[in-house]
Amino acid sequence: MIALTDSGTLVRLAYQGLLNLGVDADEVLRRSGLNPSQLYQANLRTRFSGQPKFWQAAVELSGDSCIGLHLGEKMPVYKGQILEYLFLSSATFGDGLRRVLKYQRLISDALHGQLQEQPTPCLTSYFSDYQYATSHLAEAMVLGLIRCFQSVTDGAFQPEKIVFNHAPNTDESEYQRIFQCPIEFNAPSFQLYFSATLLNHRSLHAEPELLTLHMQAADQHMVILQQQDLILDVRSQLASLLESGETSLENVAARLNCNPRHLRHQLDKAGTSFQRLLNQYRHSLAKRLLSETNEAISEIVYLTGFSEPSTFYRAFKRWEGLTPIDYRKAQSGKAD
Repeated sequence: MIALTDSGTLVRLAYQGLLNLGVDADEVLRRSGLNPSQLYQANLRTRFSGQPKFWQAAVELSGDSCIGLHLGEKMPVYKGQILEYLFLSSATFGDGLRRVLKYQRLISDALHGQLQEQPTPCLTSYFSDYQYATSHLAEAMVLGLIRCFQSVTDGAFQPEKIVFNHAPNTDESEYQRIFQCPIEFNAPSFQLYFSATLLNHRSLHAEPELLTLHMQAADQHMVILQQQDLILDVRSQLASLLESGETSLENVAARLNCNPRHLRHQLDKAGTSFQRLLNQYRHSLAKRLLSETNEAISEIVYLTGFSEPSTFYRAFKRWEGLTPIDYRKAQSGKAD
């Protein structure tokens, strides 16, 4: 199963919110397994499974047991992103919301929201992996969602009732202060109720003539995610086949239930190749085994799927400019 990921936009917004709260945002990222420099990475996706560590670090470094609510209050409004463009190129808020829900994977693989229009409009949302969906994440995202909706409706959007599927993290009066509407907790699923008139709201800044262009951009983003899925699938199969020495394109294609020619073509469209992915995986695994374990070189040759030690040595020297033994010594020196 492919690991679920979130858009880098989410961690960037959360990072800015932490800074605005005076929290050490860089340290929060490091404790959750991210390097702050990754925030500048194009098409950044972070693992959804890292959410608990992020929020645990945020609670510890802020001393705030309700950090998700307060971070959401201080995050920048979600603007200048493809989903905002889809809202503002739709004829009405309702049209935009229906359209955006088809592309919500651009926000997170784990997010599955639905619009219920009768009897009262209600946005229901759930995460496909509750193990990693913390209450802090839910509260920050709901605030971010409301503020985004307010932005694309020229301030007209107001929640009529919010229902959370977790217990409150602080006194309920604090939720009332921030949301300014009735709040319920411990429900089976999240629900955000709003007025039916908002579905027909037309933004003063709407540009419907750009809808086709923005739809094309959204589709292109979805293609990129699908290509990333394929690459992760291939890497996963390589990990399973490497020790057996059966890491051929044909074997991987068979395990993915596709034609080898089709797999080669799809990898080419994704800007890579089977051999490149195999070399990258072997390179990464060899470096990790040499620097983090005491495995014998002969065992590492086997674990990385090389048939001969001499072939492994030549490949590693080409990758790193060092022999495996010299690389291990260099890494050991850094640890000291």
